[in-house]
Amino acid sequence: MPYTPKSADDRFVLVTEVGTRDGFQSEKEFIPTEVKADLINALIEAGVTSFEATSFVSPRAVPQLADASQLMDLIVRKPGVRLTALVPNARGAERAAAAKVDMMASFISASETHCQANLNKSIDAAIADFNEFAPIARKFGIALRGAVATAFGCPFEGEVKIDNVLRIIDAYMAAGARHVSLGDTTGMATPPVVTRTGEAIRARHPDAVIALHFHNTRGIGLANVMNGLDLGIREYESSFGGLGGCPFAPGATGNICTEDLVYLLHECGYETGIDIEKLAAVARRVQEVMGRELPGQFMRSGPRLKLSSLASIRRAVG
Repeated sequence: MPYTPKSADDRFVLVTEVGTRDGFQSEKEFIPTEVKADLINALIEAGVTSFEATSFVSPRAVPQLADASQLMDLIVRKPGVRLTALVPNARGAERAAAAKVDMMASFISASETHCQANLNKSIDAAIADFNEFAPIARKFGIALRGAVATAFGCPFEGEVKIDNVLRIIDAYMAAGARHVSLGDTTGMATPPVVTRTGEAIRARHPDAVIALHFHNTRGIGLANVMNGLDLGIREYESSFGGLGGCPFAPGATGNICTEDLVYLLHECGYETGIDIEKLAAVARRVQEVMGRELPGQFMRSGPRLKLSSLASIRRAVG
């Protein structure tokens, strides 16, 4: 049964921009820290209020994110803007706390095989790492978010058992995380899978704040968003221009595109607080930085009612 909004506030959807972390992490050529900061600052001016800005992983593991502390220093912070950083362990949490992040995020794959490929450790070991650094976040009054990667399917194991997803979320909630994110790491989510996963989590943890992180590998990322909205989920993670993709998942392509997501939400009557034209301008700038065309659609086509002069187009002759 579709979710019925309870109030005008329920029409607000929080869009979390993950481009400077998830979008950039696999790029081989280092993107200058100043460029990353300028993009985030421009997005803040466009009305984006939630970011997964960077990751405090080992610089050897992800060289593109070796500048996490420097990046945090260059972001012009404003009230109401949440800056989240991914942290893998206690050492990363200490660095994130020193950089004054607003939220620490951790992710654990619901697939044992993908967890080994992505984190080089078992699910149990990854949960132990989260339990080790969670007290550091609490000590500094920093919110925790627990993400579940391959929540909707695994390229090595196929279907992922919902019990695996719930076991990880149980651990997150027990350690004090109230925010959980479900990652469609390889674009294997479909609306029915999203429904049964979301409903199972809601039944087990009704107080959890759920976010959805879709990739557009098979072209139905935004269809899955519509399904999530029907479930009452009001936070989505996306990347400018549709940039990104897991380096440890065969065939994975980019995240759903932030501008396309915001366009969809606005056309469906939801509020985001984001100026979509300014957002599209940032996406076009990202495209210039990357030196290649990105898959985002709105930045090329514009709004639905954008009009053109008849004189500006070729006419049929004959």
